[in-house]
Amino acid sequence: MKPIAAEAGAMAIDDPGRDFAAPMKQLAGRLGTSPVLGRSVVLPTLVAAVVLLAWEYGVRLAHVPQMIIAPPTAVWEVIATNPSILLQQSWPTIVEAVFGFGLAAALGIVIGTGLVLSESLQKAFYPYILVFQLIPKVALAPLFIIWLGVGLTSRLTFAVFLAFFPVVISTMTGLMSADRNAVRLCEALTASRWQIFRSVRIPYSLPHVFAGLKISATMAMVGVIVGEFVTAQEGLGYLIMFGTSAGETALVFAAIVLLCIIGLALYGSVALVEAIVQKWLGVAITTSEF
Repeated sequence: MKPIAAEAGAMAIDDPGRDFAAPMKQLAGRLGTSPVLGRSVVLPTLVAAVVLLAWEYGVRLAHVPQMIIAPPTAVWEVIATNPSILLQQSWPTIVEAVFGFGLAAALGIVIGTGLVLSESLQKAFYPYILVFQLIPKVALAPLFIIWLGVGLTSRLTFAVFLAFFPVVISTMTGLMSADRNAVRLCEALTASRWQIFRSVRIPYSLPHVFAGLKISATMAMVGVIVGEFVTAQEGLGYLIMFGTSAGETALVFAAIVLLCIIGLALYGSVALVEAIVQKWLGVAITTSEF
């Protein structure tokens, strides 16, 4: 008895009309026509490739000096030849961003929950939260330096201050967006206030809370970089300022690339936690599912 592979090969040889590449063509057709794959992988990759090619050859054809705009190849050369320095300068930024985001997330969720549970606290403090939300927060950075000095404390505090408000607002919005009919049904079944909060308000709040956390992750990065611009002697923000003053545009772009990677990793961590919670609940995290 011939092996299956040998039999298939013999049949293919005997049949001159058989297309050897038919399975590969079918697979390529499926990949090319898959809307999910096209939207999530193929299209972004194509756009990135077009942008990088246009950037590379546009700069070269226009004879733009590298001091003004460095081509992608020059940026990659900086990353490839100085990985240890870039990683060393990335570590303080990573630590500050993660700690700042973690503190902002915890503080925002606790305060947002407290303002919803206590009507007196909400009436007393919510107007001031809105006022602080309207203030251009970057303009307050010099005050943090005056109050807390030029060390890690001022940078971390400013990052928390910048990332704190989206979590507070999203937590309050989520907890107050619970379906009134579901709340009334629980009250009619003599459920306690804590039971309603745990079984109805928290599930309804999850989409809003995670949306606020994703915004907060990016704001924490902004807060850390602004702090490093002003006070730090290390970190990617300091590296950007150093590269700018030295006219090393490729170094600046290399630091920005690393900042993008760190920001995406932080954002992806929030999305991963969201997926874990969604799997634990057994339903998609949308208000229509609760």
